[in-house]
Amino acid sequence: MIKAPLCAGLVATALALAGCAGSAPATTAVAPPAASPAAPPAAPAPKGVGLDVADLDRTVDACDNFYQFSGGNWLKNNPLPDYASRWGPRNLLGERTQKLLRQILEDAAANRSAAPGSNAQKVGDFYAAAMDTAAIERAGLGPLRPELARIAGLRDRMQLPALIAHEHELQTGVFFRGGVQVDEKNTTRYVVQMDQGGLTLPDRDYYFKDDARTAKVKAAYRAYMAQVFGLLGDTPAEAARNAAAVERIETRLAKDSRTRVELRDPQANYNQMALAAAQKRYPALDPARLLAAQQLGKAQEVIVGQPAFFDALNTVLKTEPLADLKTYLRWHLVRSVAPALPAAYADAAFAYSQALTGAKQQPARWKRVQTATDQNLGEAFGQLYVDQAFSPAAKQKALEMVNNVKASLAEHIQTNTWMSAPTKAEALKKLGALHVKIGYPDVWKDYSQLTISRASYVQNLLAARAWDSRQELAKFGGPIDRNEWGMTPSTINAYYNPPLNEIVFPAGYLQPPFFDPQADDAVNYGAIGGVMGHEMTHGFDDQGRQYDAQGNLRDWWTPADAAEFTKRAALVGRQYDAFSPLDSVHVNGKLTMGENLADFAGLTVVYGALEKQLQQRYGAGPRPNFDGFTPEQRFFLSWAQLRRSNIRPEALRQQILTDPHSPDQYRTIGPIMNMPQFQAAFGCQEGSKMTRATADRAVIW
Repeated sequence: MIKAPLCAGLVATALALAGCAGSAPATTAVAPPAASPAAPPAAPAPKGVGLDVADLDRTVDACDNFYQFSGGNWLKNNPLPDYASRWGPRNLLGERTQKLLRQILEDAAANRSAAPGSNAQKVGDFYAAAMDTAAIERAGLGPLRPELARIAGLRDRMQLPALIAHEHELQTGVFFRGGVQVDEKNTTRYVVQMDQGGLTLPDRDYYFKDDARTAKVKAAYRAYMAQVFGLLGDTPAEAARNAAAVERIETRLAKDSRTRVELRDPQANYNQMALAAAQKRYPALDPARLLAAQQLGKAQEVIVGQPAFFDALNTVLKTEPLADLKTYLRWHLVRSVAPALPAAYADAAFAYSQALTGAKQQPARWKRVQTATDQNLGEAFGQLYVDQAFSPAAKQKALEMVNNVKASLAEHIQTNTWMSAPTKAEALKKLGALHVKIGYPDVWKDYSQLTISRASYVQNLLAARAWDSRQELAKFGGPIDRNEWGMTPSTINAYYNPPLNEIVFPAGYLQPPFFDPQADDAVNYGAIGGVMGHEMTHGFDDQGRQYDAQGNLRDWWTPADAAEFTKRAALVGRQYDAFSPLDSVHVNGKLTMGENLADFAGLTVVYGALEKQLQQRYGAGPRPNFDGFTPEQRFFLSWAQLRRSNIRPEALRQQILTDPHSPDQYRTIGPIMNMPQFQAAFGCQEGSKMTRATADRAVIW
């Protein structure tokens, strides 16, 4: 996952492959023939750790459909739970992690003698208040009424900037996204940045498409709004009018929002304006008054991500009836805290999400509250987690693997045949400056100024959001905080952050099946090693390559090298455009370009790191096979088994529209179809479905 300055990731099912041709017979490398009756019985193959060969579907040829071969039995035996829209190894690890996190939370909630103001007190009280559904039902809208009254009290447009600033502090998502970010063209300082936002539907295109699937989602969206307005006391006619007003405002904003593909161009989304110029261009938004209300009055410039969007927003703020703007603000406030309100609000939100994801039931309340605790008290909660779940030895082994992958990438850059010496020198400089974070922060966040009690879930939620917003805004004018993490320690994910040129691997990811200190090298390199290579090579994908060693948005490529990279990347895009997991639904090769390139390059680089590791460990001697597979085969099996997943059609369609990651079956086979190393490992013949013709192969590094 590439973490753009405010960035995870993820999806698929075992469906028919597209864009492949030909077939090949099964090879003895994959399924050794049985010994002849006259031969003595063979000794049982040594069993390995980390791969379950019972999950393989041996009725399928690995060279014909490696996704099915590597995990077909697992896919058959692991149907989707009713509460899930996608189900794979990450979810299973999440279930296991959640059990530990639940125990931590319940212990904290039961500890009424925790020191006031301590992390244990805050985590315990947040969880206890959120789990007290009887108190939540009794309170009704009471804890939210001061905020509803603030919106109702809006009397004229001059008051709008301060109210928008307050809603942004509460993170209700109104009108646009804004805050303090590292300056992408001068990464030694923070700047104020504003980007498009303010929508309820997951993407701008939903507002304009009219196919049957989108119509179903929009009907659920309208019903959701009308239901919530009814719960707030509107008559059915008023609720319908108010829902229509919100949709009208959001459609106006969506019309001038950039597409997700357009948002992938960091240069186009960096538009520096003097505050005076922004004030003149967007007088209804009134940036000067807005920033003053956010204690950012010293800012003299802003980075406007999408100027045309803010032109549209300025018009909306100037021309929409004030009553409808208040309706829009009320909607987003209530929507943002629905999980902390009485059950009717959460049920309405889930009914809407069903149209998007196809999930049959909500996750258990404790799971939803555990997620909310992680989101709002992430490092206070995280400290309690790492004390029990992550050893220094595991951190050291993971760091050793990262260094090996880094060395392999350096070698790939040095031996690259299409890149010139000046560009190679810059690439090596950037790789050398890469910062690696493993497990958890070296410096934890200080929550001493945040007050949490058992009085109200809504109050706790809003207090935590306001505290977080103030922490972010307070960075302005200060030094860059390179200790900060963008994910919490228990998160099962990883990211690359371009302006800080760093890769980050939370402790939650560094456990089986993604990382197992007891497994052989091939399994670990195919699993967490593949993630390490993926995140590391994000620094050199179509987006990441535009940032230099210091994280600055600067073109360090020669024109010829940039053109060659673009040509090679375009071939990857065309390959993924051809993949179609559902009728008439194709992967978007441009939207998924960065993640696909990171999969391509990462897997190639990590394979090289594994070969070096095996050479160091065994030299010219024999390499041990486990479960009847060579280390090279186990590497690719490990890569594939961690990407197997079942997914509902609704969720898959939403993923293809909105997610920069390709569906999991194509993340699995897309890179290996281009790798002669895979072809050699499994003895695949030219023309097999998992082997692209040499002339059609994409090679980046």
